[in-house]
Amino acid sequence: MGVSVAYVTFADPDGFDDEKEVVVTAWAEEGIAGEIVRWDDPEVDWAAFDAAVVRTPWDYVERRAEFLAWAHRTESVTRLLNPAAVLERNTDKTYLRELDAPIIPTYWVGAGEAVDFPVLDEYVVKPSISAGARDTIRTRDREEAEAHAARLAAGGRTAMIQPYLDMVESEGETSLLYFGGRFSHAVRRNAMLVESASRPGQGNDHGELRVPEPDQFALAERVLGEFPEVLYARVDLVRLADGSPALIEVELTEPYLFLRYAPGAAANLARALAEAL
Repeated sequence: MGVSVAYVTFADPDGFDDEKEVVVTAWAEEGIAGEIVRWDDPEVDWAAFDAAVVRTPWDYVERRAEFLAWAHRTESVTRLLNPAAVLERNTDKTYLRELDAPIIPTYWVGAGEAVDFPVLDEYVVKPSISAGARDTIRTRDREEAEAHAARLAAGGRTAMIQPYLDMVESEGETSLLYFGGRFSHAVRRNAMLVESASRPGQGNDHGELRVPEPDQFALAERVLGEFPEVLYARVDLVRLADGSPALIEVELTEPYLFLRYAPGAAANLARALAEAL
């Protein structure tokens, strides 16, 4: 009897997820029978799968509590990759405060806290629970930045205030992809706040292959050392004004993987899954 694995996605009538067929085909070559299923489909018998790989639940942001409840429930009847505890931690960017790694300078404003941060040339203000630049603004107007942070905090959310870094436009963001703890490939991604993000993943699914520098590899692997049990990871980096690399975020829940960009990338993911199983 073969191994059966769920490829976990969301209701996707417009076909935004263009990697699912590539992934399932690569799984088949490793003897893994993949089935594409929605995480919120009440008819799915998750216990019937040997594992469930969370790939593109791109509607979780507005339903995070429901999504995490599903993850823990599913993990009780089958193997979930990445694990529910990882998803719970990773879907709130406050995890960045806990990492032993340089991040973009960030000022945090939680519910009930005063909106207090230094004067910056240009501001990026966003909620700690977000994806695809939802509820994120870029502005030079301090009053606008303060008002947006206050609105987020008043709504019970944690606001993140960061300086806008010109390097995201000149050098770009570098995303390093790891499967089973092994480096697969890297891309230079378009800056999310340069072009409008009108759909999940827009701005993330356009880029070009890049060979990371040694200091970028070192930082990515330092970060991943804190998440040893993950099947897939995308480490997003940018260079600060002094040239040093800093972590934007580590994507462990629903990252676009740029599988079509690098020969063998889908096979790398499939091999890592076969080894994990």
